[in-house]
Amino acid sequence: MHAGALLIAATLLPVAVVAQPLPLPRYQHIFVIIEENRTADQVIGNALAPNINRLARRYGYAANFYGERHPSEPNYIAMLGGDTFGIQDDDAFYCKPGVRIPGCLLSTQRGYPDHTIGARSLADQLAAKGLTWKGYFEDLPQPGALVYAWPLPEQPLPGKPVKLYVSKHNGFVSFAAVQKDPALAGKLVGFDVLERDIASGQLPNYAHIVPNECNDMHGLHGDNVPEGCASDAGLVARADRVVGEIVAKITGSPMWRRAENSAIVITFDEGGRRAPGHPDGCCGSTPGDPDNPGGGWVATVVITNHGPRGLIDRTPYNHYSLLRTTEAAFGITEYLGHAADTGAGVRIMTPLFRPAAGPGP
Repeated sequence: MHAGALLIAATLLPVAVVAQPLPLPRYQHIFVIIEENRTADQVIGNALAPNINRLARRYGYAANFYGERHPSEPNYIAMLGGDTFGIQDDDAFYCKPGVRIPGCLLSTQRGYPDHTIGARSLADQLAAKGLTWKGYFEDLPQPGALVYAWPLPEQPLPGKPVKLYVSKHNGFVSFAAVQKDPALAGKLVGFDVLERDIASGQLPNYAHIVPNECNDMHGLHGDNVPEGCASDAGLVARADRVVGEIVAKITGSPMWRRAENSAIVITFDEGGRRAPGHPDGCCGSTPGDPDNPGGGWVATVVITNHGPRGLIDRTPYNHYSLLRTTEAAFGITEYLGHAADTGAGVRIMTPLFRPAAGPGP
């Protein structure tokens, strides 16, 4: 563990695990910023990530948060659907067993699942409650685009590296109902729309905000890759800067100063390595389980406009916990899939979301 990680643990106020969860207040906005492939101790205490560390110290830090499995795609799906639906790879959302087309590298393997999921997702739940959602994806080629990557290797763009945007980091497109949504162009959008929505105050109730592969700590190699996109140090610094800018714009908006509750969650899809002293997962995770063997220990920061300050919550959480918390915060009483696994330890992240001055409006 970095020395700075020990410092952050010493400077934040530890919180006991709550045996009987307090009621979670209603939230008007939840924004989830998703980063890539770093274990918590590669970020917390890292001098190359001053913004994430500052926000963790000032607001709330989930000290024992885990992904569901490796690689990336199943975790993005789990965040929205409460399950990985048997998906164990990064193949495109349109892939089906035995279909050999670009983006479907493993489709001939035994037991390969249909990558278009017919189950309900958080998007369906929000719509049923009359709530809005958006996915903001940096370098999405156009609003509502259903492509597995952009730019494509077979269709390069001058001056740009290939695969800045990848659908494996977009859990929404894996769900059939989202793919068929006639209003999709207003829901899957780029960072230019994020800028406009923040400036206008016309923000959705729920949003995923996903930087491109150079700005989310993933990284790229090859032609036209910008400075810092191919090295670990450069990737951490680039992503931290982008996160800091996004959070500053949201928290600087008039929406953030209103009486209703709003939150920004910074999390990671999976850890980049096995962290000493930590399991690979929690909350129903079982090594060898194809649905949830564990995706590693990851940093998760919860920033609220009216909630706790300087708090560490050591309760074990995972992406199913975050989904359950989001559902509860929006008054949704149905917990999808493993978000309902109370017996496995999936809990609402109440200490990190409960306003300090009471239940909120």
